[in-house]
Amino acid sequence: MSCRQSAGALTLTHTCTQGANTLLLALCISGLGKWLSPCLKDKLRCATNKPKPDPSTLVFGKQFSDHMLTICWSEKGGWEAPQIKPFQNLSLHPASSALHYSIELFEGMKAFRGVDNHIRLFRPMLNMERMHRSADRSCLPLFDKGELLECIRKLVEVDQEWVPYSQDASLYIRPTFIGIEPSLGVSRAGKAMIFVIVGPVGPYFATGSFNPVSLLADPSFVRAWRGGVGAYKMGGNYGPTIAVQNEAVKKGCQQVLWLYGEQEEITEVGTMNLFIYWTNEKGEKELVTPPLDGIILPGVTRQSLLDLARSWDEFKVTERTMGMKELMSALDAGRILEVFGAGTACVVCPVGSLLYKGKTHQIPTMQNGPDLAKRFYKELTDIQVSSPNNAAAS
Repeated sequence: MSCRQSAGALTLTHTCTQGANTLLLALCISGLGKWLSPCLKDKLRCATNKPKPDPSTLVFGKQFSDHMLTICWSEKGGWEAPQIKPFQNLSLHPASSALHYSIELFEGMKAFRGVDNHIRLFRPMLNMERMHRSADRSCLPLFDKGELLECIRKLVEVDQEWVPYSQDASLYIRPTFIGIEPSLGVSRAGKAMIFVIVGPVGPYFATGSFNPVSLLADPSFVRAWRGGVGAYKMGGNYGPTIAVQNEAVKKGCQQVLWLYGEQEEITEVGTMNLFIYWTNEKGEKELVTPPLDGIILPGVTRQSLLDLARSWDEFKVTERTMGMKELMSALDAGRILEVFGAGTACVVCPVGSLLYKGKTHQIPTMQNGPDLAKRFYKELTDIQVSSPNNAAAS
């Protein structure tokens, strides 16, 4: 797999370092059109007339751009040349292993149009590294992380007009890796395919970016367990959660707070990483999030919020387990300040209430601003769009 083939004209330009904060590096991809060869431009020009939706009307994951990226692999021939082609349906053998045994994984990342009209990806190599780990765990072929990132950049370049001209919307990028071995045997796939589709998105939740969500915490449902695959971004981790999500909605909640084990350890909220900002038993202000112990996803937004908080050095930052008993005790004592989820799709999402053992508990996130959640949201989005108000993005 190579995106530097001269015949395919996939040589890329430089990346743009955003200020001194290399931990929150954004990758600049604007101005790449001149690097497309005339033959590639001519080939794709005919498929770029689909009307662009109004950014204010976007629904998450419903609109898609004009093109897609596909890269095929076989045990015999290795990686084939990447192809950027008009958006189209896939043709798969009915016995493809992804369809029967969930030999599949995916990623989620975004491209942003900055206030300077440059287009940037946010910390994309973290996504490539996570995708690489998921591929290894799935027994799918490993790939060159840098080369795949360049291919994705080239796809965004081709469909750059699909990146919304709005600070409230972005281009969602969905790399997916599937086994396409035409066999019903439960075994390592001898054929596989990476494909990438992109589309403009608005807020993930219908309630909007900063309206609080309500959670159902029910220990009878488990998302992941130690020794399993909860730390990998596989489709099989998500499909089984839909029934529990439906149960939450029936009970008047919007999301699920996933618990684990006898201590009812707090793990994730919906498809997001969870953060709790509180006053601990020593009277210290502290930001707590569950550790990367194999049952939660190592989120890019999670890591970015931790990096930001540690760079501020204003309060204690801890990655540790917390059970429901400890959370409820702190809530009863008035020591919980804010609870919020974080992820690529939603960025930051405040939590307003929790249904646990038949009782609804109010969480004072919104009564406290929520100062920290809003600060995280502004700092992160300013970096993503290279706002002049953010020093790290200047």
